[in-house]
Amino acid sequence: MTKHLTRSALIALATIGCNTPVSANTSENSADAQRRIADAILAAQVEANGVPGMAAAVARDGELIWTGTAGYRDLDRKLPVEPDTSFRLASVSKLVTATAATVLYDRKMLDLDAPVQRYLPDRRLAWPSDITLRQLAAHTSGIPHYQDVDAARGGIHFGTVDEAVEIFANRPLLFAPGTSYQYSSYGYTLLSAAIEGGAGVPFLSFVSRAITNDLPLRPDLVPDPQHDTVAYEFEGGTIKPADPHDYSYSWGGAGFRGTAPGVAMFGARVMRDGFLSSEARAMMWTPTQMNDGSPVADGEDRIAFGWRIGTDSDGQRIAHHAGVAIGARSALIVYPDSGDSVSVLSNAVWVSDIKETATTLAAPFRADPTGPQTPCPIRATAYTGSFGDKPVAGTVRFTMLDGICRGTLGLGNAAGDWFDALPQGSGDYLTVISILPGDRLDRGALVTPSGAYDFRRQEDGSYVAVLSPTRKFVVRLQR
Repeated sequence: MTKHLTRSALIALATIGCNTPVSANTSENSADAQRRIADAILAAQVEANGVPGMAAAVARDGELIWTGTAGYRDLDRKLPVEPDTSFRLASVSKLVTATAATVLYDRKMLDLDAPVQRYLPDRRLAWPSDITLRQLAAHTSGIPHYQDVDAARGGIHFGTVDEAVEIFANRPLLFAPGTSYQYSSYGYTLLSAAIEGGAGVPFLSFVSRAITNDLPLRPDLVPDPQHDTVAYEFEGGTIKPADPHDYSYSWGGAGFRGTAPGVAMFGARVMRDGFLSSEARAMMWTPTQMNDGSPVADGEDRIAFGWRIGTDSDGQRIAHHAGVAIGARSALIVYPDSGDSVSVLSNAVWVSDIKETATTLAAPFRADPTGPQTPCPIRATAYTGSFGDKPVAGTVRFTMLDGICRGTLGLGNAAGDWFDALPQGSGDYLTVISILPGDRLDRGALVTPSGAYDFRRQEDGSYVAVLSPTRKFVVRLQR
């Protein structure tokens, strides 16, 4: 366990100790309070995970309601992340590609259940002729993902999508199409080639004209030093700039970049009537089936046309995708039933629950302010509980700061040992931030080196954060 707190951590603890409670009966604007809470969660997340910089945004009904930034886009030059900072999107790029195919489907220019060969008249594929676009989007085609032979792929530039297809066009399938699930970015390279065939124009041209249009989203092709973040990676627990990487082998699978507001507004665009028909949107979010009729699934999620369908900690339906690539960890989540869209982007790979981090950042804007009014536990000094199947105990400190209940949970226990094993930064404490303003802690964000989690009060007075289906962090506060 780390023995010394960072300077910023010491300042945070000192600040917590010096503030006095603020009444919940404040005249502050509710929207401003929500934004301040989300800002605090994002800032605490960067402090906890050691990533140089992050950005996030929330849109509602087609309008941007929050953009948050924390940390640096360039450590050497001490340039902070700003709202217009552009990050690699990694596999969130697949949502751009899936949406492009859905737009063509909506225009009756692409048959998603047709053999992909129909749209590649000049490319002879070595596989069964019945691989469909729907199977490509749902990762049931049998086309492999990156393999050992692809280790140097980021050092080669491919001038066309067809040239990129040549990389894997003669590799054997992993299984018969439609009989199993295997994640494959190369499948999206082939899907983007089919989009070219349906649209009659290059893939990137169609995306720019019909999908991203005026949004700050673009292929990671021509550097923009004024806005692009430096890509970083952890090496032996230390952060360093990553080597250059060319994503032309799979623009459609991992090759776009954009700003947090741009990604959130892309999610809002997908939900907008007029961009897609309701029938096309419903198709895109309907879980795909295997040949035997069983649903395509990955963990707790069902796999639809490019999008993953699941629920958040409130049981609300979400459509989402996350990404990981050199110098990037990303997520986009949309709430089809409420019209909310949330993006989270970072400039380094970190071992994280990025989906939970995104929903937690959205929680201040979605939580019901009515209900129990459990006071901020500013008199608590310790906690006991469990982390998975191990007992834990530690010190706590809570206070009110800027109208928000905040606290720290000391580690030096099994929870600390688990977080310390991660390659990114860890420390001596975890941060708790109420997602509702005022002197209350009924529900908060537990900010850890692996992400931000819902931290909810139970009927017995304890607080629980679910880090995975098999790992819960249970906290019982004591005076």
